[in-house]
Order: sequence, then structure tokens, then C-alpha cells
Amino acid sequence: MSAVLEMAAPQNDRRVHAAQEDAPPEAVLTQMLVAPLVTQALRVVAELGVADLLATKARRSVDELAAETGTHAASLYRFMRALAGCGVFAETEGRVFELTPMAELLRADVEGSMRDLAIFMGADWHWQVWGDAPYSARTGKVAWEHVHGKEVFPYFAGNAEAARVFDNAMTSLSKMVSKAVVEAYDFSSIVKLADIAGGHGSLLSAILRANPHLKGLLFDVPQVIAGAHAHVEAEGLGQVIELASGNFFESVSGGADAYMMKHIIHDWDDARALSILKNCHRAMPEDGKLLLVEMVVPEGNEPHFAKIQDLEMMLSPGGLERTGDEYRALFAAAGFELTRIIPTASPMSVIEGVKIQAR
Repeated sequence: MSAVLEMAAPQNDRRVHAAQEDAPPEAVLTQMLVAPLVTQALRVVAELGVADLLATKARRSVDELAAETGTHAASLYRFMRALAGCGVFAETEGRVFELTPMAELLRADVEGSMRDLAIFMGADWHWQVWGDAPYSARTGKVAWEHVHGKEVFPYFAGNAEAARVFDNAMTSLSKMVSKAVVEAYDFSSIVKLADIAGGHGSLLSAILRANPHLKGLLFDVPQVIAGAHAHVEAEGLGQVIELASGNFFESVSGGADAYMMKHIIHDWDDARALSILKNCHRAMPEDGKLLLVEMVVPEGNEPHFAKIQDLEMMLSPGGLERTGDEYRALFAAAGFELTRIIPTASPMSVIEGVKIQAR
């Protein structure tokens, strides 16, 4: 399960933290308490496609928007007014609204769109899990399974619409991270890069476009790979990306000299994470590299979205965000030496490891 709120850059963490220190504590805490209400308001306008309607006509009255979306005008106005007060949309005279830079990100067709993420974050089946957060705090068990009767990924396998919402949100987040990873990591020494559980290949495609010498291997479960063919062809990379399917808890395809995973290991507890990493270890050559694209939790009181994202991991898939030392220990247990943690322009880092050579 991918990152929640990962699109905000680390420097924004520090700005927000500084602003909070200057504000009265009751004002800061009130903002935190009402934040879930804003999430639901964003979900409403995202599902209705309000930002896309405003993109076709710069200013629209709430009556026009209600007529186009089939909603109750007075009620829609109250959602729009609340969001305008947060800087999402701007209201002019006569209950007329227009886009702001934040509202632009709720459009479906713009680079960096967060529309699908807004829909996912507010979805009732996701919302219910957070409503059961005390269960995880009391028991140490996964709230998602307690609410839905099964683990998160089997739940998606049996709920096509929820799976579509989740996949769309994760794809949009992937696009945000891809540019930062491409810019931060030097892929020049790699010949063939395997993206394990790489979805439809968004990150792998971005890396290959920036590094024309590379070949790619995209590995995921059969139903995902079935949908990846069209995406890879659309990127013009059908000749350089090999597609393979399987279960990474059992094995992964060989033939690459570097194995990459983005937002995968944080989904799992240490035992299952080790199973995946050991399978990568077996598949790669002796001089192979392991690259994880994950958030790394900073020590102490430093603000970082990884610390909030960690709660999402605890409640939903049962995984966790890890510190640098925790990744170092996990790598060692799987037969890797953690060589570098490379920050990117996003809160994500590239965590690099190499096989520990037998002595």
C-alpha cells in the first residue's frame, strides 16, 4: 500500500512545523482535529469532477456546477465554500467559483494530479479502517482485517471498484515519485533493471527513458501484468521491457543485475519482508544491487510524513515505515549490505544494497 501524503517535500515539513510553533497550541490542534473533514470535502468534489468542469470554463456559478454534477446546489455550495476557505477554489460574487493552484491538482488530466488520491483517502472502505484505529492500538493487530474480514490485498482482489480506486491513486503517486528517483540515482552502471511488483511500469518506464542503455524487467502478479502490456507499448518500450508474472513470496524472475522495489517492503512485517528480499537475493548475480524506494523515518522529533504514513501501514496492510538502522538490519538478515541511503527531492529515498560476499 503506497505512500499517503508522500507528495509533500521534506522542506515543507519544516515550514509547517515552524508555522505551528508560532501559532497558539489550541489553534494547531484544532486544525489537526478538523483535517479529516477537509479530506471528505475534497473527496466529494474530486468524485464529482468539479475541477475538471472549472477547467473548461474559468468561472462557474454553483448552480451551473450543481446542474452539471446532478447535485443539490445549496449543499454543493457549502462544500465549495469550505474548500475555498482552505485555498482550494476561490469564490467571487454571486456564488461563482474558479480554480486555484491547489484546485488545479484535483483535475484528472494534469501532471501531478491528486484527484485519485483524494478519492482514495476519503473512500468509505478506507475511512472505516481509520475509524477502527483503537483496535490496532489495543491489540497490535491490523484494523483492515478486523473491519473487512480479510487482509488488504485479498480484499482488493474481491472488490473490483475499490481496487480500481486504489490502483489509480497509487499510479498517480508513482508518477510524482518517478521524477525524483530518476534525478537522484545514477543508473549508469546497471545493464538490466528488474522492477519487482512494479505495477504497470510507471517508474521503470521513466528510468528507461532517462537511461536509454538500460533493459527492463517488470514483474508482478498475473492480473497486473495482463494490464501492463498496453501501458508498456504506449510508452514505446515494448522492445526493451520484459514482462514476467509470479508471486514474490515464492520467487522472482532472474536475469537482471539490479532489483528495485518501490513502496513494497513497507507493506509487510519483517518476516514477510525478509521472504521477499531473500527471493531477490537468490535471483540476482553475486555482484547484483538491491534498490528500495521508500521513506526512511528520521530519529527524534524531526517532522516527517513517514511518521504519519507509518500509522497507515499499521492499520491497513500491517507493515511499517522503518528507520535507517531498521533497514540496515533487515538488509543484513536477507544477505545484503546497505551501502547508501540517497535522499530525493520527495520524502522518498533510494536505499541501496549489495550482496554480502561469502567469505
